[in-house]
Amino acid sequence: MEGLGLANWIQDQLRTLGLTRPTPIQKSCIPAILEGRDVIGCAQTGSGKTLAFALPVLHTLSEDPYGIYALVLTPTRELAFQIADQFRIVGKRINLQDCVIVGGRDMVAQGQALAKRPHIVIATPGRLADHLQSCNTFTLKKIKYLIIDEADRMLEGDFDQSLDVIFEALPKKRQTLLVTATITDSLKKLKEVTLKDPFFFEDEAKSGTVERLDQRYVLTPPEAKDGYLVHVVQLCREKIERCSIMIFVRTCKECEVLCMMLNQFDYHAVSLHSSKPQRDRLAALSQFKSNQARILIATDVASRGLDIPAVEFVINHDVPSITKNYVHRVGRTARAGRKGMAITLITSLDVKLIKAIEALIRLKLTELEVKDDAVAEILTQVNVTKREQEIKLDEQDFDEKRMVNKRKRLILKGIDPDELERKIKKEKRQKWKLAEQERKKKRKQVEEAAV
Repeated sequence: MEGLGLANWIQDQLRTLGLTRPTPIQKSCIPAILEGRDVIGCAQTGSGKTLAFALPVLHTLSEDPYGIYALVLTPTRELAFQIADQFRIVGKRINLQDCVIVGGRDMVAQGQALAKRPHIVIATPGRLADHLQSCNTFTLKKIKYLIIDEADRMLEGDFDQSLDVIFEALPKKRQTLLVTATITDSLKKLKEVTLKDPFFFEDEAKSGTVERLDQRYVLTPPEAKDGYLVHVVQLCREKIERCSIMIFVRTCKECEVLCMMLNQFDYHAVSLHSSKPQRDRLAALSQFKSNQARILIATDVASRGLDIPAVEFVINHDVPSITKNYVHRVGRTARAGRKGMAITLITSLDVKLIKAIEALIRLKLTELEVKDDAVAEILTQVNVTKREQEIKLDEQDFDEKRMVNKRKRLILKGIDPDELERKIKKEKRQKWKLAEQERKKKRKQVEEAAV
């Protein structure tokens, strides 16, 4: 880490952690940040992006410490806690004070922590915006750094309302650092319009995924997908007996059902999705990281940024509908120079999505050899077991609880859930009317042309 301009105490701390050589994004971005420039850093998952912005922030903080010095915004709660851990590990020598502001935690306790003016605030946009609107015990007007992690996801539009509130509370004179694994049009536009003379770094890797990642697919009939999932898990276990596996699914309910199903087959699995309470989400992640559970089944809430180095296999139970999410999902394995395998279950309905993914990563997926006879033997048992778990979940009112939680979140944001539902229904009716008018118009044109 020598030659980057970092303080000696940081270099000593990194050596203690066994980090002696910077990754490409660290080597390029750290000097630019220390020069005071805005930065956009784009690199593959597992390439050390977090330390690329954390180290220069800690360097300048140690020279002129005050709070609140830096604000880190991130899309998910789990990622916020992970970033905080990395700041704490390196910043231990300067008695770094930080706080994590995310949903699912006590707002009063968070407000008290913010009032103490910690050096670093790591937050999800929604909860931080709530604090800015509901109390005046802290200010962000003196921050030196604004860091937006997973910037492509943050600028997609879902967080716009909260980001508007936050940006109003920030000083105009600040350094802005954007970090991402995928470059999008919104980031390119931001580079041109908002940032002042930004330093732009993009990894020269040939694809959005790392070379050490073995990417495979399994072709399956839709009705047999769960049987093939259990079979693929068995194959992974045969290849590496005590391996760690992440399985990605599309919905919260499917996530919970598959977790319950695999546990019935004596696979110790835990689930991670947005419908779980925050305490349970962190507990599941902790069990998986500590190898108490060897299988983590998750929605895309776990696809970004989470650093779990010892994941040997990633299985996509569903092909992601947004192609770049594939890159983020499979990036949970083959991290920090290790090898890994990503396996995607594909039905005949997924061919177009797979072609789009292959175009994005500039690589053809290869087929994984499976034993169809072995799947046929377990398929009935798998389907029956899954149906039993679905009935159990329905008895627990999973869908109803999810709707209640959704309404609570809307109310906390000051939105009337009933009014929003009426508005959505009205918009759907208007779209349907316009579509019907267009269809009638086309039919009329066809009839007139025929005459």
